[in-house]
Amino acid sequence: MSLQQQVDVKTFLLFINGEWTPATHGETFDVSNPATGELVAKVAKATKEDVNKAVTAAREAFELEAWREMKPEQRSKMLLMIAQKIIANAKELVYLDAISSGGTVRRLSNSDVLQTALFFQTLSKFVLEYPYSETLPMPLFPGPAHNFVWREPIGVCAAITPWNMPMLIASWKIAPALAMGNTIVLKPASYTPLSTLKFAEIISEVVPKGVINVVTGSGAEVGESLAAHPDVDKIAFTGSTEVGRKIMSIAAKTVKNTTLELGGKSPNILLDDADLEIAIPGSLFGVFLHSGQLCESGTRLFVPDHMYDTVINLLVKQTSKLKLGNPLDPSTDMGPVISAKQQEKILSYIESAKKEGARVICGGKKETVPGCEGGHFIRPTILADVANDMKVAKEEIFGPVLSVIRYNSVEEAIEMANDTIYGLAAGVWTKDVNKAYDVARKLRAGVVWINDWHLLRPDAPFGGYKQSGIGREMGKHSLDEYTQTKHVHTSMTPELNKRSWYNILFSNSNDELR
Repeated sequence: MSLQQQVDVKTFLLFINGEWTPATHGETFDVSNPATGELVAKVAKATKEDVNKAVTAAREAFELEAWREMKPEQRSKMLLMIAQKIIANAKELVYLDAISSGGTVRRLSNSDVLQTALFFQTLSKFVLEYPYSETLPMPLFPGPAHNFVWREPIGVCAAITPWNMPMLIASWKIAPALAMGNTIVLKPASYTPLSTLKFAEIISEVVPKGVINVVTGSGAEVGESLAAHPDVDKIAFTGSTEVGRKIMSIAAKTVKNTTLELGGKSPNILLDDADLEIAIPGSLFGVFLHSGQLCESGTRLFVPDHMYDTVINLLVKQTSKLKLGNPLDPSTDMGPVISAKQQEKILSYIESAKKEGARVICGGKKETVPGCEGGHFIRPTILADVANDMKVAKEEIFGPVLSVIRYNSVEEAIEMANDTIYGLAAGVWTKDVNKAYDVARKLRAGVVWINDWHLLRPDAPFGGYKQSGIGREMGKHSLDEYTQTKHVHTSMTPELNKRSWYNILFSNSNDELR
């Protein structure tokens, strides 16, 4: 498809119990391309009644013993089949994400879709090794007994996903839920529901009806209904810390199992022995990938005072090479931000930085891209002379804005790095690995990259400290998040009077029962 070709506007329905289903009231909402402003789809607007239908379908599917008790070998094959179908449908999945999220086809094709398939493949191996049952040692007290710990599926899991990486983040919730025998109802972000709906269709070809369902609509109507629903056993949410707090509060009313992957203000520490040929483009990759719309972006760069001017000049020189453009063009480095509202929010943060004394040394303005005049583009922005207590250094901007902060000692850099309510990611650049490990141990973050950034592995856990979240996604740890544990005790003491509990409660322990 050429970049200028008019997109056919398709209507997407809800996906409930294996079927495309119109919303109860027949309403739809628009999905627009953030690169052009053009309408690309109309999507069914679910109501609370539709949420109830989806949860009922998921509950009925969970009660199917053939699904819930499926053997690990069968689950492994199922996950591999899904991975194969993702690759087979990669072109369409990439396209749907590109026209709705603004992600570049270069990133989506070479990273997101491959990582999505790889995660299913990785879990297909893990389910074969997973400790579904653990035998505990025979106790000496209070008497002989067999004891087991069983891990079982939680039940109906609700997933609420963000707009920045729709396909990939949906997989972080879908794959472990299915791997452990749960059923799932997904609510994708209203900006970017298209790839999730296609994803559900692909998976439904492999799993029983009702195992995967997608309800689209507003967070207030659909998301909150899922969080409050008495027949939903678990909520997995990725999004802002502010909304995460609200989801947690609603879920608390029915004491749901909750996994939250929330905001970040990730510190990136440049040590004075860093290889600048790698550290400069690496740090920019850490903040400008997907126009800075990633929760683990390295938005605060800490630089030794004596290197500050040199680093600033190199950052500006490297940034000037980035090409803003249509995400469908393979030569595009950076696409748009998600919406006009987000564009204005980002620009307001830049203005606040200027008022507080920071300098805009590149970017800081809207950009008009030929052929995409209706798009929401912002030039990649670098702010110098930022203090760690400025608004731009404390709050999550979610845009292509890098704050460069001076430090005099490594101890000071670590202290400033940890001086935040967030703790999602962090990074260190140095030629001395032992020094890097020492810094990494002191950083309060769920993932620390050394001489790298954004490298999330499907076999490694991802999640945050502090107000960046609860629980972990990906890796073997993600399977734990979708199970509950049961202790089963079997007494091996046949005589009543030899049971310790009998003597504890009954004073006439020698009397025969009559």
